Amino acid sequence: MSGHAEVIGAGLAGCEAAWQLARRGIAVRLTEMKPRRFTPAHHSAGFAELVCSNSLRSDQLQNAVGLLKEEMRQLDSLILRCADETRVPAGGALAVDRVAFSDAVTRRIAENPLIEVVCREAAEIPEEKAVIATGPLTSDAMAEKIASLPGLETLSFFDAAAPIVSADSLDRSKVFRQSRYGRGDDYLNCPLSKEEYLAFYEALLGAEKAEVHGFDGSQVFEGCMPIEVMASRGEMVMAFGPMKPVGLTDPRTGREPFAAVQLRAENEAGTMYNLVGFQTRLKWGEQKRVFSMIPGLENAEFLRYGVMHRNTFLHSPGFLDERYRMIARPTVYFAGQMTGVEGYVESAASGLVAGISLAREMKGLPPVDFGAETVIGALGRHVANATGDFQPMNANFGLMKPLERRVKNKHERYAEMAVRSLNLIEGLRSNPLACDFD
Repeated sequence: MSGHAEVIGAGLAGCEAAWQLARRGIAVRLTEMKPRRFTPAHHSAGFAELVCSNSLRSDQLQNAVGLLKEEMRQLDSLILRCADETRVPAGGALAVDRVAFSDAVTRRIAENPLIEVVCREAAEIPEEKAVIATGPLTSDAMAEKIASLPGLETLSFFDAAAPIVSADSLDRSKVFRQSRYGRGDDYLNCPLSKEEYLAFYEALLGAEKAEVHGFDGSQVFEGCMPIEVMASRGEMVMAFGPMKPVGLTDPRTGREPFAAVQLRAENEAGTMYNLVGFQTRLKWGEQKRVFSMIPGLENAEFLRYGVMHRNTFLHSPGFLDERYRMIARPTVYFAGQMTGVEGYVESAASGLVAGISLAREMKGLPPVDFGAETVIGALGRHVANATGDFQPMNANFGLMKPLERRVKNKHERYAEMAVRSLNLIEGLRSNPLACDFD
């Protein structure tokens, strides 16, 4: 064993950081305020609770987040291990049974003899050997301590969650099972005619919204935009977004519908479905009224209504380095969405890097350079070095180092970048100075 580290926050990033520290022989004290206290978006006592979608997005290597997942699998990510074990059908995406996923992460953390779990609210920043992964919903006491760090700016955005409906309450005479472009049948689809779409659009524009303190409609991350905000941008915006019918064929007509709402399974049993892309801040009664206009959802039982909450992010460039380490206090790391990475997988990836980096520092080993050729490394470089208007960022190939030769076809280019990335990860795993990956 090589010393002791603190990890604050048992979300995806904190659990990943604690896991990576422990598997390298570092004793960890993991502090989590649940179940004594919950944020407005959290409801379960378990760790790594998914508060928005149950999808970890694409699992294809030609997609940057799919490549990121594979990089993390090669580095023994706890989050990816548990996600793979608890996945539910979702076409080319990795979606999970959110309860089973949280249970799996919680169990592995609790069973690890090197991880001590302390259930209390942390109100101080440790002086050294720590990973702060309190998330964008950091408690007021900790947020005040973080905000007081010299030279730090913060950014505030708003995230929203989509409603979940009971599978038994769907009208199966109108809903059909199909994934886009014939890629299986993992999704349920609610087809809309032009008249039905326009009526839904008008109802959505006129629906009453819940008050969210400080929200003026502009501070939303594009990936979690409320459906009513999307509708306000134009009549056909939804039809080219989450309600796009492309790649679907309504078996009743043999044709592509004018628009469609996709439903994705929330659990392995398929008893609950999420309205894909329907994050919202409508009042609950309005959600029931307006979303019940969607064909197949006329009598839907809403098991969870959509909600919106405020998120806070660090202005990380100049504050954190590419390993998520605090520049002014080099033995303190940050991880998760608060660093400016956006998304479940990206958050876990930052925890993986922070945990590996702190463990190696404590063991007197040189740091690992993941390079801009990997998604993991490219995200860290963005967080540390972004210029201009720094905003939360999903994994994307644009962050990575371009190929040395020009490949015009996008899919071929991304496939080649994926091969380069995984070869680099394999090289790190076989390097004697980085052998603690195995």
